[in-house]
Amino acid sequence: MLQNMIFAAFTNSSDSNNVNPFATAAQPIVKLIDQAAGPLLAIVVALGTLYCIFLGVKLAKAEEPQDREKAKGALKNAIIGFLLIFVLIAAMNLMLTPLMTWMNSNLATAGQSTIATLK
Repeated sequence: MLQNMIFAAFTNSSDSNNVNPFATAAQPIVKLIDQAAGPLLAIVVALGTLYCIFLGVKLAKAEEPQDREKAKGALKNAIIGFLLIFVLIAAMNLMLTPLMTWMNSNLATAGQSTIATLK
């Protein structure tokens, strides 16, 4: 039964053009990620800037050494966190096209080899 399910997942008897079903299923997801990456980067930059300004004001207003150290630590962690989020979103946006190309090429060959081993 499991072999039949795997075989059905990699074949499409109604389509003679050998279209990859995973590519058609992933296309809307990739399009959504591609369209959301730009606004998401803008939101992260805006929120990061506002939060760092808020923490900078908090650091400037701190009168006791303990409060200053807490504010410095919070500001440092916020900068590192927002920088990491920015880099990850940018990396995701840059890697989207090569990963789709890789997925399409590997799934087509993997599907054919799986079908050959099941027969």
